[in-house]
Amino acid sequence: MPAPAQPGARAPRPFSLETPAGATLHGTIDPAAKPGPRPTVVVCHGFKGFQEWAFLPYLAELLAARGFTAVRFNLSGSGMLPGDELVTDLDAFRRATPSRDLEELLWLVENLGRLDPELIDGGRVGLFGHSRGGATSALAAADGNAGDRIRAVVTWAAVSTFDRAAPAEKEAWRERGVLPVLNTRTGQELPVGVELLDDVENSAERLDVEAAASRITAPWLIVHGAEDETVPADEGRRLATAGSSAELLEIPAAGHSFGAVHPFAGPTPELITALNATQTWFRRHLG
Repeated sequence: MPAPAQPGARAPRPFSLETPAGATLHGTIDPAAKPGPRPTVVVCHGFKGFQEWAFLPYLAELLAARGFTAVRFNLSGSGMLPGDELVTDLDAFRRATPSRDLEELLWLVENLGRLDPELIDGGRVGLFGHSRGGATSALAAADGNAGDRIRAVVTWAAVSTFDRAAPAEKEAWRERGVLPVLNTRTGQELPVGVELLDDVENSAERLDVEAAASRITAPWLIVHGAEDETVPADEGRRLATAGSSAELLEIPAAGHSFGAVHPFAGPTPELITALNATQTWFRRHLG
């Protein structure tokens, strides 16, 4: 079921942005219901995610209705173009790394004003990220190059570490060169390259999410499901403990996607709780 149009919603606008590494970020601007350059929330998807996944368009529409411009996009490592339901670029997916995700998110934040200056206020930026995208958003918020642009952060089900494989799994991963991962939504077997393992091991300091949490000065809302089957709720608690500007909202009975599925079938009570807290946080700290 598609997300119902919010009152005052304007038509989404596609964009493309070239990165210094030669990748192209494809995304969508959901214009605010109010005219003029508006505070802007950048929406970062997680592992196996994409800009049109489940609740992300619904969230973007909600933020737009509340007076924000929402910018959602596909990381190049998603291996997907707008409108894709399958990963069509398996090589891009294989080569994806947390460091590349971070570089792309920071590049997008730095260049927001180029996308559409009539809609976007590139000096008043909020970050939203889900799962691995939540950790990427936290790292970006802690990055000194982002300056004063990032005024508020919300993460849902964020991982507290990118180092998630057991030693035996890492050994088999290196021997094979890839770690095959099943996309249960589509049945597609996706290759995760050893580049990710190398990145996690060689860039441990840069990718230390808990250390980054202590450097975030923007108000940060950490939303986590108490019954998260993918990223245990204790990871959200650890980030909240480490984050000097963080507030934790743990939602009882909620899982990793807060009950949402793709294609989106409408909001669940757990998702409504997360959505309400998110738009309230951005209105308080970014509006």
